[in-house]
Amino acid sequence: MKKLSLAIAITLVFMVLLVSCKTRFDHPDKQIFHYNESSGILSLDPAYASGQSTIWPCNQLYNGLVDMDENLQVVPAIAKSWTISEDGKTYTFILRNDVQFHQTEFFPFNKPRYVTASDFVYSLGRILDPEVASPGAWIFQKVKRDKDGKPAFKALNDTVFQIELSEPFPPFLGILTMKYCSVVPHEVVERYGKDYRKYPVGTGPFQMQLWEEGVKLVMRKNPNYFEKDSAGNRLPYIDAVAVSFIVDKQSVFMEFMKGTLDFMSGVDPSYKDALLTKDGRLNPEYADKITLITGPYLNTEYLGFNLKPTGKPNPLLDKRVRQAINYGFDREKMMKYLRNNMGYAGVGGFVPRGMPSYGPERTGGYDYNPQKALKLLAEAGYPNGKGLPEITLTVSAQYADLCQYIQHELEQLGITLKLDIAQPAQQRQMMRAYQLPFFRGSWICDYPDAENQMSLFYSKNLQPVGSNYTHYVNPAFDKLYEKSQRCTDDSIRNEYYTQMDSILVTDAPFVVLYYDKVARFVQKNVQGLGTNPVNMLDLRRVRMRG
Repeated sequence: MKKLSLAIAITLVFMVLLVSCKTRFDHPDKQIFHYNESSGILSLDPAYASGQSTIWPCNQLYNGLVDMDENLQVVPAIAKSWTISEDGKTYTFILRNDVQFHQTEFFPFNKPRYVTASDFVYSLGRILDPEVASPGAWIFQKVKRDKDGKPAFKALNDTVFQIELSEPFPPFLGILTMKYCSVVPHEVVERYGKDYRKYPVGTGPFQMQLWEEGVKLVMRKNPNYFEKDSAGNRLPYIDAVAVSFIVDKQSVFMEFMKGTLDFMSGVDPSYKDALLTKDGRLNPEYADKITLITGPYLNTEYLGFNLKPTGKPNPLLDKRVRQAINYGFDREKMMKYLRNNMGYAGVGGFVPRGMPSYGPERTGGYDYNPQKALKLLAEAGYPNGKGLPEITLTVSAQYADLCQYIQHELEQLGITLKLDIAQPAQQRQMMRAYQLPFFRGSWICDYPDAENQMSLFYSKNLQPVGSNYTHYVNPAFDKLYEKSQRCTDDSIRNEYYTQMDSILVTDAPFVVLYYDKVARFVQKNVQGLGTNPVNMLDLRRVRMRG
């Protein structure tokens, strides 16, 4: 490793002195897994599990009918088996009868409270309740409704739960692995109302112990968890999970290097050159202290354009301007120098590498071509950028370096970007309200079907119903999307997805930055963490030595 400069070394020492050792939740006789969440956690209610910062703790606290394994295959969870009708519209689940809700100090049940099918009727129906306003309501658009609008979630008896769809929807089983679909006890939700976000009760491997917002979250082992390993030992192995909320990434890095955090996920500019070589390998200097786990990550990092008409002049509504921005910077160079090649340059469509319908040679894409960019600007009426108003790009501090690079590159073409640095939670909120003309976003695949990516651009998924944050509307795209959802042949459906992605590339409602890689830096005493293509944090089988 290149030696750190004196200034950086002094800064690191200063950070160590500033960061209190009290960020670690210590009990020497217990195995406690520590990680940090810089983005903060807004809710522990699975109805609002729309971002990784919420999904990770919810994955420790809750279970649903089914789960997804490390190979993206749907596997049993509370449902031990299921059948799908020949017409593809009726899903019948046989539930385990030994799954208990957590016993907590803030809501102790008088006796063991077992999950029944009626709990799933309540929990999934809650996602569609307008008063709950869950961002996950879109996942049940295909669920059949009766004349009063009641969704077809049925408890046939205590251990048989059934869902009816209005039409076949092949990705539906995968959708049910999402944390939105977790089971919750109606008694606790009804008692706490909106404050249920702070008093979660689920069935997961860990249960709520303490949450001091913005300071510390502690979840302890659920002694009654229903899953066991192959030897018959009850999961999980560790005693607790402790989450800190240090915002500054350099401070997080220092805590990890001191050993007070057990793992870090992702690569931040503040420490990437210390830990990684330029080709994305772990710096040999840390080989005896840290393990680097990498793998494909079905996550597309992008910049999104807000295409909602406002009646005011907006150059971003001209796709030639959007295409010019796409051609205006070198993604390969950006990834090498700013991400140490921890990811793949976004030179194709929106569907990430690792999905069957990925393929820039079929969808088209954008390489670095300043001549094309200038030609498109001139065609749009802005020769060399003359007359083009300043464009505001809203981004969180974590991605400021990428956007500063893009800002500099586009400036050479006469395109002036103004960077507005916002808190991640605030940015997400404004993005969903269509208040940002140009924004940085990421889309982590929730289930292994490209419908998940394409749904972001389906016109019937406009906010507040769904996740069409760009307000993209194209009837040709919608027609293909609807056609694909009636198709049960995977290869034909993937061809539809490729066609849709090609339309998106041409219309350019986004700028793909890169397709991500999972990068986990783990202390040597942590065993069994592993990785998966959706970067889910699964701590059920983690062990800690020493």
